[in-house]
Amino acid sequence: MKYLIALVSLCIFLLSAAQAQKATHKPVNIIFDSDMGPDYDDVGAITILHALADKGEANILATMASTKYEGVAAVLNVFNTYFKRPNIPVGVPKGNAIDLRDFQHWTDTLIARYPHKIKTNNEAQDAVKLYRKILASQPDNSVTIVTVGFLTNLSNLLNTKSDEFSPLNGKQLIQKKVKLLVCMGGKFPSGYEFNVMKDAPASQNVYGNWPSQVIFSGFEIGEKIKVGIPLIHNQSIKNDPVKDVFRISIPLAKEDSTGRKSWDETAVLVAIKGYSQFYTLHPGKIKVEADGKNTWDNNGKGQAYLIEKVDYKQVQQLIDELIMHQPGKK
Repeated sequence: MKYLIALVSLCIFLLSAAQAQKATHKPVNIIFDSDMGPDYDDVGAITILHALADKGEANILATMASTKYEGVAAVLNVFNTYFKRPNIPVGVPKGNAIDLRDFQHWTDTLIARYPHKIKTNNEAQDAVKLYRKILASQPDNSVTIVTVGFLTNLSNLLNTKSDEFSPLNGKQLIQKKVKLLVCMGGKFPSGYEFNVMKDAPASQNVYGNWPSQVIFSGFEIGEKIKVGIPLIHNQSIKNDPVKDVFRISIPLAKEDSTGRKSWDETAVLVAIKGYSQFYTLHPGKIKVEADGKNTWDNNGKGQAYLIEKVDYKQVQQLIDELIMHQPGKK
């Protein structure tokens, strides 16, 4: 009888502990900001975003485009629709912005083959207004932003004044609502990296004035992580826009013969799962020159870049698994 009572007590304790742990691991409220081309690691990144949302680890508040080529809103909506979240808001820059798309033309294939309600960029919301609307509606210190493209939207957000959504200016609103900014950007400790360079004034503004914690997944982190080969050889996966993108793009570049480099995917993983399983942090602060070159101030505060802690192949294996995720499966 004593044994039975002890066993029941242990079961109750373990159940309570599991419930407490579940309660402390709430889904990450996340805004995804991407150039969604010209590269296709953005496709892997948005797939991981939805895969982890299906696992209850993320709550996707919006998907933003940091580029304005015609069709980018439709492409974002294709993925949101495919992963059974067609109503996720889509934002696109309405003012000056970079206009770059994929040379492999996978965006055209997706728009032609897969369902999407948003047909043109004009049907998407203004990215900056959408940022302000969403941030104003969220609890304080609760939003994670992950940017895997240009800093155009975030720079414009920083520069906003009070409006119908909030009496706060951009910097005040960010400081009040954003817990963490995770960026695929920069090359560390110094160098030139595409996302930072392409809109260098925006990068200077954001990295010089952003009021929340910032974590960088630098060029050197994703460069050696090559994924997509298991996906395109998986015969059970059919009519999948993610597979289509990797299937189309990998054969078009010799350097992708063993898989595409995975810069953007690492940023999404860290934004949702945290960094400590795979990385440590090197604290300081980034400095961006007028030509887009970045250097690092080890005495700076509030920012850090990732340093590998485990073999990168562990991350590679995880990304390869996640980008094969099928909609609605936990």
